[in-house]
Amino acid sequence: MTIAEQQLVKIETDIAAAFNRRDLKGVLAFFEEETMGFSSTKHERLRGLEDMRKTFNYYLQQSEKVEFALDEIKVQHFGAAAVSTFYWSVTVGTSTGEHEIHGRGSHVFVEKNGTWKIVHEHFSRSHRRPELWDTSPG
Repeated sequence: MTIAEQQLVKIETDIAAAFNRRDLKGVLAFFEEETMGFSSTKHERLRGLEDMRKTFNYYLQQSEKVEFALDEIKVQHFGAAAVSTFYWSVTVGTSTGEHEIHGRGSHVFVEKNGTWKIVHEHFSRSHRRPELWDTSPG
């Protein structure tokens, strides 16, 4: 793994850690001001940091306990641009117990003046984890 790829994997894990601390300022610090993207919670395109803030707040407001985790982070590095793909899960604690939501995500990064920023985010829910897929023929 290249140094840039290692840096981007660390950024992804730092974002998850900041989210789990409910540190939205820390999460948003990794995003470019004019970032755009798609959320797993609404159909409309997200535009800018304020839309990102609203999306992250949506999850945090679901309960007092929200835990965001990433798995299988893979990075493709192309000079001053990079793409990170990963699987994610969000565990939400409610009065009826814990509920886990699974999905896939990607970030497009651009390096400006030695700093990587996310310029695009795409999250989608997946209703079945790969290990649960039935791979039998027919």
